Amino acid sequence: MTGLVIALTALALFIGMLCFSEAGRWIGRIGIQRKTEGSGGAFVALEGGVFGLMGLLIALTFSASASRLETRRQMNVDETNAIGTAWLRIALLPEIRQAAMREDFRVYVDTRLAFFRDISNLEAATNALRRTNALQNTIWSRGVAACGETPSVAAATLFLPALNTMIDLTTSGTMLAKTHLPWLIRALLVLSPLICAFLAGIESAPQADRVWMPTILFALVLSLTVYVILDLDYPRAGLIRIDTVDQAMAELRTSMGNGE
Repeated sequence: MTGLVIALTALALFIGMLCFSEAGRWIGRIGIQRKTEGSGGAFVALEGGVFGLMGLLIALTFSASASRLETRRQMNVDETNAIGTAWLRIALLPEIRQAAMREDFRVYVDTRLAFFRDISNLEAATNALRRTNALQNTIWSRGVAACGETPSVAAATLFLPALNTMIDLTTSGTMLAKTHLPWLIRALLVLSPLICAFLAGIESAPQADRVWMPTILFALVLSLTVYVILDLDYPRAGLIRIDTVDQAMAELRTSMGNGE
């Protein structure tokens, strides 16, 4: 989901709530004109229940998206630290192996930066992830071979665990970056405000004059809230971003140099 899609979703929700509110008022006016008898208490209970469910849904999804945002930030920091630690421990390998390993690490970090940069582009992100997985196998194989060529146990006991942690955190970070609210919850997040707007329109039917200000404010607040929830869930697409965290990995890549 791109930033434009999130913005258009919020705009469509705002317009939809105004339309649903007007439709509810129109149906309510028809019922009044026909003198339809019904249980006012039952309608109030129904309206309160729907509004309560909407509030609960918004609270839960907001909390989940905000929590996932902080987890993503921390995961990126941990992955950057793990790559940096493994990079420093390359010095434990035989000197003849270090240049090739360092070049693999440079390309590896480039693929990670490309994945996060192009995560909204499915094809580009998939290609970057494919290169990352291939480099993981190459780096691990070369690391095991290099550790076997040195009599020092420091290489095997320090470099390989750091390499394993780097690979594990890369996998966890990748899966977390691709994890979002399920589509059914996103659909309910849009549908519930529309239903509430419809019920509010019916509730306003007995009023002879249409008062637009409360309806507009109600639609505006809810559509903005939904926008923030979706924006939190896609922190590399909209206004709420974690690019500053990605900058740490970019700085690590700069410190690695360009090789010879």
